Amino acid sequence: MTTSPPASPDSVVVYTDGACKGNPGPGGWGVLLQSGGATKELFGGEMATTNNRMEIMAVIQALTALKRPCQITLFLDSEYVRKGITEWIHGWKARGWRTAAKAPVKNVDLWQQLDALVSQSGHRIDWRWVRGHAGNPGNERADALANLGVDKALNGSRQSR
Repeated sequence: MTTSPPASPDSVVVYTDGACKGNPGPGGWGVLLQSGGATKELFGGEMATTNNRMEIMAVIQALTALKRPCQITLFLDSEYVRKGITEWIHGWKARGWRTAAKAPVKNVDLWQQLDALVSQSGHRIDWRWVRGHAGNPGNERADALANLGVDKALNGSRQSR
């Protein structure tokens, strides 16, 4: 599989990843955006979070960074996020943000934010799962960026003490 960006200017290849040191614990998210010959990298983090929250946050940050509707090929190593946004969310919404077991959906604040971005942005998104830590260059870079996000969160908390 090739990972080079498509030629069309409104086509974007996106890799996202989340990381957490402890679960919960300090976490980070990373985003690699590629369009034409341009590349943009984003990362950030939080002190008290979970890996799943950081995986969702990475996708939110990626979509927020795009300022016009795009054709997106989005690679992520989180089946939780991919299945959540493409399959499970329909049932969650129909049940008032409850799971099939009638429990509240975890991370509902982020799921609602992601749902709004996906439905209102005009983006056309092809959600593609990629195996994490398997040598895919885009995924490896997103993982490294997510770990920079963890470091940023840790350093920020040390500075505020």
